[in-house]
Parts: sequence; C-alpha cells; structure tokens
Amino acid sequence: MTVITVVVFANAINLIDGLDGLAAGIVIIAGTALFLYSTQLFDNGFLEGSNVAPLIAVIAVGVCVGFLPWNFNPARIFMGDAGSLSMGAALAVIALITGQILILPLIGVVFVIETLSVVLQVGYFKLTKGKRLFKMAPIHHHFELSGWAETQVTVRFWIIAIVAGFLGVAFALW
Repeated sequence: MTVITVVVFANAINLIDGLDGLAAGIVIIAGTALFLYSTQLFDNGFLEGSNVAPLIAVIAVGVCVGFLPWNFNPARIFMGDAGSLSMGAALAVIALITGQILILPLIGVVFVIETLSVVLQVGYFKLTKGKRLFKMAPIHHHFELSGWAETQVTVRFWIIAIVAGFLGVAFALW
C-alpha cells in the first residue's frame, strides 16, 4: 500500500503539471492542509520529537511558494518531472506518516480528478476503437480546448483544491 500510494500520487502531480502554476499551487494548498492536520495530530508540536510530517509539509509548501512566481502564467521556469514527482511523493509520505492515506484523495481531489480523466480517456478510447470521452486528457486541457483561459482553469482548480483541503482536514480531525 505504501509503494502504491507514493507511486500514484507522485505520478498524479506529474499529470497536473501541464498548466502554468497549476501543480505548484495545488501542492501549496494540499501541503498546507496536510501541515494543519499533522500539527493537530501530534501533541508534541511542530519540529519537536521524531515527527517529521509537518517539516516535510513546510518544506514542500515553501519550495512551491518560492517557485510559483516564476511558474505562474507566463511561466519562466517549469517544474518538470524531477519537481512534480518529488512533490507528489512528499505529499504521499506525509499522509503515510500521519496514517491518513484515505484522506489524501479528498485533500488532493484535483489529483484524483486529473488522474481519473486520463484513465477514463484511455479506457474509453480503447473500448470504442478511437472515440474520445474528453477533447484532451488530463482534463485541464479539455477545459482549455473548451475555451477557458489557462489562468481561468488554474484558478478554478485552486478553488476546488482549497475547498477539498478544508473538507479533508475537517473530516480527518472529526
């Protein structure tokens, strides 16, 4: 389960790294939610004892906050595979440390939607011998081809991620 979680979420971030600022912004939001949850979970507080989950979350969020001004539209620097895979793995590791593997899909609902859009597109394409379910996958490209501006897609996905982050933390602490 550990290997599957890390591999799936590392690749999910890689899939959403197709629009300027999308992956970095969503990692900031999901990382913040996981930080809030992990500091509430452990009584010993931030940076004390052997708990490294809040530290990993702060590092991931800090890296993306510093990176986002250079990556937002128009991007001058791109995250690429090294950044997206490591950010996805970091989020998965935080969920594993805190024991909240099942909350990670809620906090990272945008990752789940994007990954499912690719799986559905490929499956439908194979079943129907060439027909497409979406104009393009991952789904953020479908919205672009439907006439949404790149920043419009990015900001709307950020809003979805913020709502999901709040719901995930609330559900986990409940």
